[in-house]
Amino acid sequence: MLTAITRAVSPAIVHCELSFIERKPIDLARAQQQHQAYEVLLSKLGARVISLPPEPHLPDSMFVEDPAMVLDEIAVILPMGTESRRAEAASLAQELAKYRKLAHVQLPATLEGGDVLRIGRKLFVGLTKRSNAEGICQLGEILRPHGYEVIPVAVTGCLHLKSAVTWIADNTLLANRAWFDTKPFAGYDWIDVDPAEPHAANALALGGAVILPASFPKTRGRIGSLDLRVTTLDISELQKAESGLTCSSLLFESFS
Repeated sequence: MLTAITRAVSPAIVHCELSFIERKPIDLARAQQQHQAYEVLLSKLGARVISLPPEPHLPDSMFVEDPAMVLDEIAVILPMGTESRRAEAASLAQELAKYRKLAHVQLPATLEGGDVLRIGRKLFVGLTKRSNAEGICQLGEILRPHGYEVIPVAVTGCLHLKSAVTWIADNTLLANRAWFDTKPFAGYDWIDVDPAEPHAANALALGGAVILPASFPKTRGRIGSLDLRVTTLDISELQKAESGLTCSSLLFESFS
């Protein structure tokens, strides 16, 4: 069964970490409504949604993708590059232990799940301000016995690798190619975001659909040209917290 672990929006989200956008006031009630709509959409597209309670003292804790990653064989708990966020991992690890054996990347390595783009048995991992070379190296060692290839990718201009590129279908990537080294992705087909929408590359492919923020209509048109089913979702309030669509859930197959 496809499972999606999410976490309710923290009432402290107004104090979230920001790196590449300016701080704007966040309407907490509207942010909570948008996140709930996200959970409803995941359910409609076939996922069993497990929504964890909010962490009132951890502003960014709804972004469950960053402290962990889940593969068929194992879940890996990650030491995030932002020290103030590292406490998010404990309750998430407790939940994931119900489904997978856990492994841990250890400091001084840093790694955030938003920097990990999985395509089959390949894991492209962004080298960013949040994820360092030691983190990528440790992840490779953990996953080597399970047959995964870990491929470093240099990233500039955005928070995470998946802020710049995501997989949307077959051999096709949605990307802002100005923000990362494209050489490791040789052989893939590209849909480039519209130049007026540089942050539009973070899409979520699920249940035969591509979910895209409603704020990127020009890029939606580009995706639609490939005859893909595109579903849009308003996350405008969450985007003020540097949110994308992949970062708010951990998606994996549950075998029990």
